[in-house]
Amino acid sequence: MAEFVEPAYGRRSLGDVVPAVAAALGVDSTGPSELELPGASSYVVFLVDGLGSQLLERYAHAAPYLSSLARQSANAGVPSTTATSLTSFGTGLTPGTHGLVGFTSRIPGTDRLLNALWWDKEIDPLEWQPNATAFSGLGALGVRVSVVNKREFKGSGLTVAAHRGAEFVGADKVGERIAATVAASAERPSLTYVYDGDLDWTGHKYGVASSQWLQQLAMIDAEAEQLREALPDDRRLVVVADHGMVDSAPDHRIDVDEIHELRDGLAVFGGEARFRHLYCHRGAVGNVVDTWTEVLGDRAEVLTRETAIARGWFGAVQPSVLPRLGDVMVACRGDLAVISTVDFPYENTLVGLHGSLTSDEMLIPVIVA
Repeated sequence: MAEFVEPAYGRRSLGDVVPAVAAALGVDSTGPSELELPGASSYVVFLVDGLGSQLLERYAHAAPYLSSLARQSANAGVPSTTATSLTSFGTGLTPGTHGLVGFTSRIPGTDRLLNALWWDKEIDPLEWQPNATAFSGLGALGVRVSVVNKREFKGSGLTVAAHRGAEFVGADKVGERIAATVAASAERPSLTYVYDGDLDWTGHKYGVASSQWLQQLAMIDAEAEQLREALPDDRRLVVVADHGMVDSAPDHRIDVDEIHELRDGLAVFGGEARFRHLYCHRGAVGNVVDTWTEVLGDRAEVLTRETAIARGWFGAVQPSVLPRLGDVMVACRGDLAVISTVDFPYENTLVGLHGSLTSDEMLIPVIVA
């Protein structure tokens, strides 16, 4: 099995993009040395959900514009999933500090899970993620920061946790987004962040080897080129992603509701199909590790919370974040998925998945246009 790609926090991770922009704007020189961006007074960061570096290389024929541009390589954080990545991007912090440690994670002191995309009205995002964001830090330095995104995301738990400190500009369609981005980026100095989630949605539903996904990639490529053409030459455009994706075959999935011993010792079953957080009953961690290791073999890495932290998967972990991490974690290799047809029935309908540490999921592009 291929080796995992470890995160590169503080050097060339998604969380290092905004500090690199700050350095390029000339307002802060403490950004990472390994992500270097050309100087400009106005930056646009276009984040394409699900556009992993290896996918872009593999299907370059469907994205001739983006493939023609020079790009740097960066890494997603752990897990390689949207909520975690978008929060790292907006805050400049590691998952162990900002606390959004997966698609679902345990609400400490309960047997409930927080779904970080849909959120929970009982959970205050300012308490869940109390740290200042990189966006607000730029604002304090006199930079106008704008977020251009679908109107439905305004005021959502994830938006508040990850992107507060920026002016939110609602724009649902591609033309709207481009026009709003051009207008916002006219301010100097400025950072305008624009998000497109359609490629990720298409990959989840149809898979990254599908004609639907290739057509959507071609549309993203055209959107990026159109955005570049709409921006004056003195404004910089950077295209990044939050993670990649792998297609998981139906016969390469493990259902914990069919292999009943995988439920033994578990209080809460969380995370997502490619990266599971297992929350154990007291004293059950050792048995859970042994059982899961025996069943999954080399198809996944099964390790304790302490081992994952020691390997630097989440960066420095704050005490408040510690109980949100599984007592045991399962990071899938190959195209394995660990599902529950009882707890997460919708997840099993998806073709493309992400969250683990394979190169297809972890490697992301940083493209300057």
